Amino acid sequence: MTDTLFATRPASQAAKSDLPTLSAAQVRAHLLARDTEIALLDVREEDPYAQAHPLWAANLPLSRIELEAWRRIPRRDTRIVLFGEHAGEDLAPRAAAVLQRLGYTQVHALEGGLDGWRAAGGELFRDVNVPSKAFGELVEHERHTPSLPAEEVQALIDAKADVVVLDARRFDEYQTMSIPTATSVPGAELVLRARALAPDPRTRIVVNCAGRTRSIIGTQSLVNAGLPNPIAALRNGTIGWTLAGQALDHGADRRAPPDVDPAVRAQAQADARRVAERAGVRWLDADALAALREPGRTVYRFDVRTPEEYAAGHRPGFASAPGGQLVQETDHHVPVRGARIVLSDAPLPRHLRSDCY
Repeated sequence: MTDTLFATRPASQAAKSDLPTLSAAQVRAHLLARDTEIALLDVREEDPYAQAHPLWAANLPLSRIELEAWRRIPRRDTRIVLFGEHAGEDLAPRAAAVLQRLGYTQVHALEGGLDGWRAAGGELFRDVNVPSKAFGELVEHERHTPSLPAEEVQALIDAKADVVVLDARRFDEYQTMSIPTATSVPGAELVLRARALAPDPRTRIVVNCAGRTRSIIGTQSLVNAGLPNPIAALRNGTIGWTLAGQALDHGADRRAPPDVDPAVRAQAQADARRVAERAGVRWLDADALAALREPGRTVYRFDVRTPEEYAAGHRPGFASAPGGQLVQETDHHVPVRGARIVLSDAPLPRHLRSDCY
């Protein structure tokens, strides 16, 4: 009977009368509270979302809810708040109807939508992946992450200086366009592979991405890991390179060798462990991971290795989220604010176990 009702009248009419709302102040309080969870979702398509949205709003277009909701919001009792007006229509009631059919039980609308958020004094942000990009900017500001302009890197390449360029993006992005001479080393692989690609401590390492975030985080990761080389991010990545009027390669296929010398791997493991301990990262075994699964709490489990390594074998229940992309797109992978995150890479001896949150 319920299905028949939805088929004979607009979903917005079916859901709007009984869709509860939360005010901007209530949503903000939930977003700031670390002991509760909330998913603030903009259900417009990516382009209007990118024009203006609250900082912690994740984009889950109405057209993709049925495809992505269960993966991105694992608990059906998660507190969800929706907004999104397009072409004069409030899409939140239609999105709520879809989520309710999928089994979600705490679906709300943002009172007044985006206008209500703005009227309450809430700030709006432009672009996608804003929290991750803001984090990158914060890291650069606080840690004074070194960087070089495109013109200076071009001059080093032209002079055949002792420099290696490491592209921290996904391999398919790298193949589309890349800095001449650059080698593809996706972000999570940098600490593991940089020593092999630049074994001489005098060799300059330049890390690039498309814009800024992944190059900043990649560069700072190498600095934090204690590599002795001079290391810098390519300022503004391939975008900055293009704006400087410099040519990019297309279809490049330079990749780091798949095998890592055992001594280099051991050094990388020790470097990463030291950084994690300084940062207060906690370490889990299988029993502790199982104990995280408690009512009312979301646990995201990600395998941060390359897609090829993941496909070759991974821990049950872990989704593929290559490390550099996870840093770049945290709001996409983890739309539930306040959730717990567990990261895993290849199985290691127990004393080097790399499950963490």
